[in-house]
Amino acid sequence: MSETKQKPQITCMEPKQAWAFMNEHPEAMLLDVRATVEFSHVGHPVGAVHIAWKEAPDWTVNPAFVEEVARYVPDRARPVLLLCRSGQRSLAAAQALAEAGYRTPINVEEGFEGPLDDNKHRGALGGWRFHGLPWEQS
Repeated sequence: MSETKQKPQITCMEPKQAWAFMNEHPEAMLLDVRATVEFSHVGHPVGAVHIAWKEAPDWTVNPAFVEEVARYVPDRARPVLLLCRSGQRSLAAAQALAEAGYRTPINVEEGFEGPLDDNKHRGALGGWRFHGLPWEQS
């Protein structure tokens, strides 16, 4: 009988749930995994640590991502919330952390800017900023 390896489970939360979780769990770390230009110019949650999952211009996965996270979060039992533009890159990054042994990776659904609306614009339907959660620009 062969064993099939199951993917580790990722918890997903909407931005307001993530904010409440962080207030209830001050040990939790919020990682913004967007590219540097997005983090700096579009804005980011107050207190978020920036470690890009993919970086411009080639948009390949950062091969040192888990190692970089481990510098900030050596305790793999510590909750780590991950946020990107819309919740897709952060989901992949959360999966990588789960596979590396992090026990509580949490993907922030909707991300910082939320999903596209009918006009292909972000920010009108959801996201960290849309919900009025604390953010800043560099």
